[in-house]
Order: sequence, then structure tokens, then C-alpha cells
Amino acid sequence: MEPAGNTILLIGEWRVDPAAGEISRNGETIRLEVRTMRLLMCLADHAGQVVSIEDLLSQVWPEVTVSQDSVYQAVTSLRRQLGDDAKQPAYIATVPRLGYRMVAKVRPLAETNTRKEQVSSGLPEAKHPGRAPVEQTELRLRWLVAPAIVLLGVLAVAFLIRNKDAGKRPVSSALAAQPQKSIAVLPFLDLTEGMKEEEFADGMTEELINRLSKIPDFRVPVATSSFYFKGKQLPVADIAKSLGVVYVLDGSVRKSDTRLRVAARLVRAENGYVIWSETYDRALDDKLWVQEDIAGEVTKALRASIEGKAQ
Repeated sequence: MEPAGNTILLIGEWRVDPAAGEISRNGETIRLEVRTMRLLMCLADHAGQVVSIEDLLSQVWPEVTVSQDSVYQAVTSLRRQLGDDAKQPAYIATVPRLGYRMVAKVRPLAETNTRKEQVSSGLPEAKHPGRAPVEQTELRLRWLVAPAIVLLGVLAVAFLIRNKDAGKRPVSSALAAQPQKSIAVLPFLDLTEGMKEEEFADGMTEELINRLSKIPDFRVPVATSSFYFKGKQLPVADIAKSLGVVYVLDGSVRKSDTRLRVAARLVRAENGYVIWSETYDRALDDKLWVQEDIAGEVTKALRASIEGKAQ
């Protein structure tokens, strides 16, 4: 297909608005980072075709020099946002040793709307020999639908009354019932100039989830659950309640010349108090090593802090 530019697209089940930097589906809206949206549009512009790693590097990161690791991490992040599975892809398929291919159907939203209008208004009269049967069918449907609506209304009122008192319970009581050795790692923020280290920040988050989940008796939500809250402005207590955890770990990534600074903090969700925080400075030589090294140190510190609180 021709380059989409700022045209609103339908990619699979997602409505993609490049100008707004957002994708939406079933009432859910996710804001993508600039490079993540650029990657999505690059693959969409070549839907059905294999796009090489070299082409992605030149089109998604035209003004900076990055390694192929940036492509791998960016695709992983985009798949997560789309709810895609690399093993059974519905959106982005990996073509070994060649690159990636958009396998989802891609079409402009305007084209889709036009087709719907044609279908709804352009049916031949031969298929509707008379209006009477149609009107009778509509009448029967109304008699069936009306009681259902009334029943749903009654059930909704009963549900609200039943849960009125439950909704007044403080969040802290719900959190207190969770296992004490439970922690969610929220997506680390990319605070670098131009937000050019989003892939590193996401990789840092995933590495921490992987490390913490290996500690015996620790309960850690999977990356898919944590990344659902990326870009969403919600109270820590609400996030913790949704994920069923007592603690929340978040952090940020900054960059100065050839050095990275990763800040992390551990928050007890029921009261919002920071019970541990630390900052790590590393030379920007090997990003994967930096992620593993910092994740190892953070994991040791958090284990000591949480196990000490749980005793």
C-alpha cells in the first residue's frame, strides 16, 4: 500500500492515529512513543512485505546511530502494546535472518467507512420485495428487546445496591489482604532528551520482572499486565489493587553523554510511602550488560527490603 502519512488506519482490530500518536480498540486507548509509532507505520506501509533490519534502522532511527538490539527491543515493545504473540503472530511476524512482516490487514479508515456506507445503502431492491415483512420483523424484535432492557436495568440496580457498601471500603484493606511478598514492576520512564531510550527502559523493566519472578515465594505479575499501565496516569494504590500486589517498583532512565542513570524506587501501595530508592550510573558501552547488572543489584536490595518487612 502507499505510504499512509498521517492517515488514520485500521490495522487488524486497532484504530491507528499517527498524528495523535495513539492506537485504540474496544474503548481502550494507548499512546505510543514517537519511535514506536514510526515503527508501526513503517511496517504498515509495507504490509505483507518483509522489511529488513537495515531498512527499519534507517527509517525509524534516521538521525541516530543504534544497534540491531534497538530494533529487537522496539518490536518486542510494539508487540506488547498490540497484544500480539511472537509465536503465533496476528500483527508482526518475524522472518528469520531477514526482518519483520506486518501480517495484519491494513486499510485506511475512510475506505472502511465508505464500504460500510455502500453496503448499508446500495442493496438491490430485488432483495426487499416488500416492506411489510421487514416491518413485522422489526416489531417482533422490539417486543423481544424491550423486556430484556427492563431486566438488565433491574439487575444493574440490584448490583449497585449490593456493592454500595463494598465500594466504600478503603483501598488499604484490600491491599492488606494481598500476599506480603508481592510486587509489580511498572514500565520505567524514558526521561532522556528526545525520549530516545524507550527500548532500554522497556528492557530494564522486563529484566527486573524476570529477576524478581525467580525469587522463591515472590509473586510478580507478568510483563503484559505491567505494561498495560504504560502511559496511564493512575494512583499507585489502584494499580496495586488491580494487579493484586502490596509493593510497586517504578523508575526512570536518564542519559548524559556516554553515561546512563537509572533511578528505581519501591513503594508500599497502601500508604504511598517510598520504603527504598537508589540511583545507578553506568557507562553506555553495552546496554544489555547494563540492564542485567542494574537488575541484579536492584533485585538483591528489594529482596532484602521486602523480606525484612514481611518478617
